[in-house]
Amino acid sequence: MDIGGDDYESLPESTTMSTHMLAGSLAGITEHCVMYPVDCVKTRMQCLRPNPNAHYKNMVDAFYQIIRHEGITKTVRGMKAVVSGAGPAHAMYFACYEKLKRTFSGTQQGNPLANGAAGCAATFLHDAVMNPADVIKQRMQVYNSPYKGCWECMVTIYRAEGVRAFYRSYTTQLTMNLPFQSIHFITYEIMQDYLNKERNYIPMTHVQSGAVAGAVAAAVTTPLDVCKTLLNTQEKCCIQHNQHSINGMFAAFKTVYRIRGLSGYWQGMTARIIYQMPSTALSWFVYELFKHFITQQKESEDGYLSSATVALAAAPQSMEKTYLSKDSRVLYAAQSR
Repeated sequence: MDIGGDDYESLPESTTMSTHMLAGSLAGITEHCVMYPVDCVKTRMQCLRPNPNAHYKNMVDAFYQIIRHEGITKTVRGMKAVVSGAGPAHAMYFACYEKLKRTFSGTQQGNPLANGAAGCAATFLHDAVMNPADVIKQRMQVYNSPYKGCWECMVTIYRAEGVRAFYRSYTTQLTMNLPFQSIHFITYEIMQDYLNKERNYIPMTHVQSGAVAGAVAAAVTTPLDVCKTLLNTQEKCCIQHNQHSINGMFAAFKTVYRIRGLSGYWQGMTARIIYQMPSTALSWFVYELFKHFITQQKESEDGYLSSATVALAAAPQSMEKTYLSKDSRVLYAAQSR
């Protein structure tokens, strides 16, 4: 059964929020888990002064060196932190985006300006939950990480650096994610306008739109991602003698330039694009698939209820016709006599 654009895009009011939250949560967890090894390589390649044993030529070399010398399990260290953060973060993210997109535009499909504004607002909620998980994740991903597990990492950071350490990169994260998500959503909706104007459920269009949107947004915001990685990992060799830590976006920008120059801002860009393309494609695919499934279930239930209502409404009329037919036969028999 084909589902039209309006029916598919507009879920029932009573279930819209819970549906978007559940779909978003599932999409976020799936996205981060599947692409986590690539994210690990990206973090390693963005280190400004890596250990001599962790100096990689490119992504392929990074994967080869990590698996050969450290084992394949090193590519998924810290995944538990991401899973615990991605579920609630993406649930709020997608639910907020869908709600505000309609509120700002007054339509179901939205428009580029409304989509960008909704994406920005959703990012504030997403990053508030995800930032601590990112700190733990990246501390676990760096070469020769001293932590045995995510819990130990979290407790150690809290005791040594306080709660502030988990939000040291929050402003940089927002500064990066606000333009990232705006570009991401605007590009996605533009691609959908081109590939899927009726907004029907066509999986390939969601995959293609998500991949293009992720690639464009990732490339533009790479310098901010490099600074965010520095703030999260706090590379000891990058901290000057008169510093206790690197704090704030401007301090991170200065440190990157001091150590690597302008080219330092684009470290790991290829890895970031390769991570974001399938990541966002997968996220949109799972999200739209779940929306499609929920919509079909709702339509099936509505169809069953409608059939039952019609049957009940027709029952008295059938009975009335039966009685009339019976009375007519009696009258006809009496007249014949």
